Formats: sequence, C-alpha cells, structure tokens
Amino acid sequence: MLLAIDAGNTNIVFALIEDGKIRSRWRIATDARRTADEYAVWLHQLLALEGLGRDAIDAVIVATVVPRALHNLEVLAQKYFGVDALIAGRAPVEWGITLDVAEPQSVGADRAVNVIAAHSLHPGDLIVIDFGTATTFDVVDYNGAYKGGIIAPGINLSLDALVAAAAKLPRIAIEAPESDSVVGRTTQDQMLIGIYFGYIAMIEGLVTRMKIEVGRPVKVIATGGLATLFERHSDAFDSIEPDLTIQGLGIMYDRLKAAK
Repeated sequence: MLLAIDAGNTNIVFALIEDGKIRSRWRIATDARRTADEYAVWLHQLLALEGLGRDAIDAVIVATVVPRALHNLEVLAQKYFGVDALIAGRAPVEWGITLDVAEPQSVGADRAVNVIAAHSLHPGDLIVIDFGTATTFDVVDYNGAYKGGIIAPGINLSLDALVAAAAKLPRIAIEAPESDSVVGRTTQDQMLIGIYFGYIAMIEGLVTRMKIEVGRPVKVIATGGLATLFERHSDAFDSIEPDLTIQGLGIMYDRLKAAK
C-alpha cells in the first residue's frame, strides 16, 4: 500500500492509496519542527483504527513546499516503514511533463503534481485552481504542459490581514453567506460579504482573463480544502477534485512502477 504525503504550508495530508484508490486520508497542522517519532505515534494510532499495521505500507511518496519538513518525513519513511521516501520531482520520480515557464525549478511541487493529475483526469486545456494557504491558478495545455499561472493570497490570509490592520473589526469565520445580498446590515455581514463575494469576483475575473488569453475552450478544475465553499454562489468551476494532489502522487507512483 502506498502512503502519499502532501506537505503544504498550513497542513500536511497523509493518504493511503490501494489499487489506485484513496482508502483513507488524514490531516495534521504543518510544523517543520515535528519529528519523525511524533509523526509515527500519530500515524500508528490512525492506522490501527483502519485495522492496519506499519507493515501494510510498502512505499512512501512525498510532495512538499516546506523544505524544512522534508527531512523528518524522510526519516519517518526509513525508520518506521523501512523504505526510502520517493520525492516528487526528484529522480526516480521526475515530473514527466513540460514546465514551460521562465523558472521551472521554482514551480511548487504541489502545483506540478496538480497539473499531472488534472491532465490525467480531464482532456483538453485546463485552468487548475488550488485553494490553499495561497490560491494558485495554473494553466495546462492540451498536451499536459504547464504554461504558467497566478499566485494570489488565500482567503484566510486576506481575512487575517484585514483583522490585524483594523483594530475594531472582529474575527469572523469564513463561510458562504446565507443571503445573496451584497449589502450588509451589520459589521460582521459586511466583512463576510467583502471577503467572500470579493474573493468570488477575483476568481471569476481572473478565470475570464485567463480564458481569453488561452484562446481555446478551457475547463476549470478546482481543488483544495476551500474549493467547495464557493460552489453555491459561482459557476466558475467545471469540476471539483478535492484530492487532486494526492491523486497526482498516486499517478506518479504508478508510472514509476510501470516503467520498471
């Protein structure tokens, strides 16, 4: 069984993949100081709840945008699962796609893995939107090449900045407003409308501009923990793939096995 690990700036997702399907997934807050032993204790309990032991895992693959977290994840694989972790983008699991940008070495591992998964799941030209700590928009052509994209502040970062800079504004939860009205009657309503509908306006505006620039029919794929938050009030997405990065890691591992 494959243990796929997606280490992001806010959370690290661990997922078990069996026969190409995600069997279980777990999420923990990213902390670069967390040791391999701490990961192991946490994972052991979760595996036990699934009726599994450590010996059920025979391979580990990691995609990370947090370099300081990588060492302890590699130690976890070696010490507790008896395998060398495969690192996405590093031999023997190179991307296998064209990164057609000015600085291909700077493309985040999560974005490259998302491109691989999206192209495998959906034919044609694509825009992949990942709602994470940052919100990224990536353009993928019909050949599967990554053509570039956009990095914008994540919605929670935007809210944090607003609250931190304005002393009298309260902290609110990010959620879909109950009303479609964009005229708030209370401070909290006005903040939610500004953050939520303002973010939708950004998404729709950028997607429109990107489609014009691509100049061909484009399918929009959304992923990330907050992707479903915007469904109710926007038709910008053609498909939502909540586990796109994990799916991409599984695809990369399957390609490696097939090449042997």
